[in-house]
Amino acid sequence: MKEVKSPKKPLIYYYGIALLVILVFNMVITPMLTKSQINEVDYGTFMKMIEDKQIGRVEVSSNEIVFTDKDNTKIYATGAMNDPTLTQRLYEAGAVFDRNVDSGNGLSPIVSVLLTSLVPMLIFILLGQYLSRKLMEQAGGKNSMAFGMGKSNAKVYVQSTQGIHFSDVAGEDEAKENLAEIVDYLHNPEKYTSVGASMPKGLLLVGPPGTGKTMLAKAVAGEAGVPFFSISGSEFVEMFVGMGASKVRDLFQQAKEKAPCIVFIDEIDAIGKKRDGQFGGNDEREQTLNQLLTEMDGFEGNNGVIILAATNRPESLDPALTRPGRFDRRVPVELPDLAGREAILKVHARKIKLAENVDFHTVARMASGASGAELANIINEAALRAVRSGRTVVEQADLEESIEVVIAGYQKKNAVLSDKERQMVACHEIGHALVAALQSHSAPVQKITIIPRTSGALGYTMQVDTGDKYLLTKEELENKIATLTGGRAAEEVVFGEITTGASNDIEQATKLARGMITRYGMSKDFDMVALETVTNQYLGGDASLACSADTQRKIDEKVVEIIRTQHAKAIDLLEKNRDKLDELAKYLCEKETITGEEFMAILEGKEKLQ
Repeated sequence: MKEVKSPKKPLIYYYGIALLVILVFNMVITPMLTKSQINEVDYGTFMKMIEDKQIGRVEVSSNEIVFTDKDNTKIYATGAMNDPTLTQRLYEAGAVFDRNVDSGNGLSPIVSVLLTSLVPMLIFILLGQYLSRKLMEQAGGKNSMAFGMGKSNAKVYVQSTQGIHFSDVAGEDEAKENLAEIVDYLHNPEKYTSVGASMPKGLLLVGPPGTGKTMLAKAVAGEAGVPFFSISGSEFVEMFVGMGASKVRDLFQQAKEKAPCIVFIDEIDAIGKKRDGQFGGNDEREQTLNQLLTEMDGFEGNNGVIILAATNRPESLDPALTRPGRFDRRVPVELPDLAGREAILKVHARKIKLAENVDFHTVARMASGASGAELANIINEAALRAVRSGRTVVEQADLEESIEVVIAGYQKKNAVLSDKERQMVACHEIGHALVAALQSHSAPVQKITIIPRTSGALGYTMQVDTGDKYLLTKEELENKIATLTGGRAAEEVVFGEITTGASNDIEQATKLARGMITRYGMSKDFDMVALETVTNQYLGGDASLACSADTQRKIDEKVVEIIRTQHAKAIDLLEKNRDKLDELAKYLCEKETITGEEFMAILEGKEKLQ
């Protein structure tokens, strides 16, 4: 959508000009006025005034002599001459020697004060009044504080043929369905008012970062064809208490004047956090929140102003903000499923040239758990890879490689592993893949590589599920843990020693095992007891234990027991299939990267794929 902005310079620009004018006045104009009061005379006149004893004060320098008459009413200046007896004759004439004859600037005290103090102050005051009047005019003469410090700086997007519409947003069908009702209301309000229904005053878009909350809000405005005010929650927070509240008043005043319209507040948790009431809290943020609550309560029914807000921390919002009558409806904007990922990839692929062999379904399966922003990045990375390869179209290999770039980083071209390290890494990755393939309910292996990546991984095994899974059984979680321990198990079986390459595997296995006990109730000892609480579910899901120290010790013991059991299972599977482990590891060392089809062909005893 087109952004309409009124071009205006910052206040510091105008104040800088004012200070520059004052500086020039004092450094140039005042000295010029002073110089104009000094009378230039020849040396003969100076000699004559000495003889007549008409010299008052005198200052003799190497190139100029400045002196006054007997009454000190006029200042004279003449050039210096080589006159050895000058000092004696001046003394005899009654002259007073002074270093600062012109320190009075030749001006009266009243004129001096006017020039050095009152005139600059007058310039400063007049400029301030001019700026205040201008800013008052821009704000319609309402809700604007001195110098515009309380004026809202919301960006206004208006209807445009190039705007964002629902067709440009994919993978969020449920959210679009919720928002379509808002669009219909803005188009046909009579249909709702005739029944006595009113639209929600506010809609809260919640979800992980990158899922398209801001884009959905713009799409609503694009579909409805109404003005769209966009501002971030952090822009309300000012250094001075009361400025943020003034911005809220100004924003809602503008919205009412342009109704029907949409006001979108991004990252509303910046001002909408719970008020704890503790001494020394953030008074400015709380006053801003109070003003926002007041403005939302002050809306008349069906006035055509819809408030949209986005956050990825809904649990931190103040209950007064999320109650019915303010933000009446919560619209989840979750990570897309398989069909959603495929649709998002197709939307972003409109702007690039694609080869005929591109299969978005396969790419969507490989990008499990990716957000809309990450999928857009995958498409862009694929296009960049095609350009680096000297091609004008994007192929399937480009898309698959771009997924690996997003997951594990770029390939490290200069990383050179020794032969033993290559064998160990190959054995480690085959251990993961073999344990996964030998268990039931495990995702099929898609790719195995031992090419180092910039993320620090020396290799990785990619498993891709055939579809989205929303529930995992206890057996499936245990199999995942066994697969994660398969790399370390392969090192022990083949080389009889262990390396540092399993650090990430250990971290993931521990997290899964702890979750089975503390969150999913998969331990007979604790039954269905919640031992852990999760905060910030959309920002990584930080967990904290909510139990006694004795219970924590028992949890740790159970975690160790689960991982030890699955580690032993992985070692047993690899020892029983040692010949396949050696054969696959040798083949991976030679090829560096093998596909899931090649891996399964060797495992099942078929002829190796060329």
